[in-house]
Amino acid sequence: MAKKRPQTKGKQQPQLTEGEIPVVGAREPCPCGSGRRYKACHGRAASHAVTELVRHPFEGLPGECDWVALRELVPAATVALTLKDGLPEGVPSVTLATVLPMAWPALRREDGSVLLGLQNETASGDISRDLADTLLRALDAEPGTPVRARRAPADGPRLQDLLDPEGPFEPVVHTGFEFWVPDAENATPEVSASLERANAAAIPTVRLTGVDSAYWCETPEKNHLRWVMPHAEERLLDALARLHAAGTSSLGEGTRLVGSFRAHGLTVPVWDLPSGVGADDVEKPAAEFAERLAAVLDSDAPLTPEERRARGGLTNRQVTLS
Repeated sequence: MAKKRPQTKGKQQPQLTEGEIPVVGAREPCPCGSGRRYKACHGRAASHAVTELVRHPFEGLPGECDWVALRELVPAATVALTLKDGLPEGVPSVTLATVLPMAWPALRREDGSVLLGLQNETASGDISRDLADTLLRALDAEPGTPVRARRAPADGPRLQDLLDPEGPFEPVVHTGFEFWVPDAENATPEVSASLERANAAAIPTVRLTGVDSAYWCETPEKNHLRWVMPHAEERLLDALARLHAAGTSSLGEGTRLVGSFRAHGLTVPVWDLPSGVGADDVEKPAAEFAERLAAVLDSDAPLTPEERRARGGLTNRQVTLS
């Protein structure tokens, strides 16, 4: 006959409120005191947050299209960020950077300023929440220390909760990563080696000034223009198809609209450019294309057979980055 288990009345852990329950290992007892494993109790919500993909993580932030470009397309760039509640004492500035040395998620410099890395692997499906968690930890970090990666709390704030929605978002594209350290000559050997590797791999990139969120880049075979656009995907593809069928989708002689990326809920048309065509050369053609695109974006007319074929060609060459 099986023995009865001894009763444990009066020995249960004190119950915690929802806001007090920390994140622990999936197989550990849930800190709420229920007696169940964390993954079967309060870890369910955290697990769901890890896998659920937020399609528009930067929606509602100033410069959403540039956030996408800096996350996926631009090697070296920085942007000064404005916090809703102002800068904490001892933090002179907060700067978003595409990449930081040794892929650190963030860095608190010796002077107290904060660098937040954008092109890092994130633990959940919400890049905005992961970046907000990293930013908050960087603001509290000791000067002169990097911030390590971790899984953000499922109920933590997002960038939209921390950044001023009216603040400017003006990317500065750099030719290299010297912005990592104020004095490169006195950098540690690890940082110097990381800087050398990053500079060697950086593709020359320029942000156009006449249109929003368009980036020229140079590769050994040919140059490209990659333009992150805010328009709804289906309407944008229809408009691009109308222009392509009419023969007005190029940016000048020798250039060609070759397809698009899909990244973080936005569409990024891509043009091939001859090697000799620089960023300055496509400023005027890009502005003229923007006018042609605006003229057909609101059209509700059915696509003609030629336009449908053009649209099919564009969608067949579409690649999803995220």
